[in-house]
Amino acid sequence: MEVQKNGYLSIAQLTNRYLGGAEKAEPQKASDGLSFQQILEQKSAGAPKEGLKFSRHALGRLNDRQIELSQGQLERLNDGARKAQLKGIRDSLVIMDQLAFIINVPNNTVVTAMDSTETTENVFTNINGAVIV
Repeated sequence: MEVQKNGYLSIAQLTNRYLGGAEKAEPQKASDGLSFQQILEQKSAGAPKEGLKFSRHALGRLNDRQIELSQGQLERLNDGARKAQLKGIRDSLVIMDQLAFIINVPNNTVVTAMDSTETTENVFTNINGAVIV
């Protein structure tokens, strides 16, 4: 590339330098072989690959209240958490089969669980959305 006598590059020289000889860059691969685009698509696909986690408190409540969840109920609960995530809910009440669950959606964690006998007042606090499945 030649510099003009006044010390500046011409428009043609700049165009050739920055646009002319540029080759299309190949996507970089992460150490596990995934490109940035693939990782981005996975992260924005919605629900995490693993299921909901249950906090120690929630596990205690399930045990104390003798609540046993079937595989179908767990899938519906996961679906409710996914719907809450898609709507931007942070702390969700999920109601299913006379059971109520408070889920911290960003952490994908069931915080507490109760059955219809425990919800006599029908008041739920510290939530910003509800899902009925």
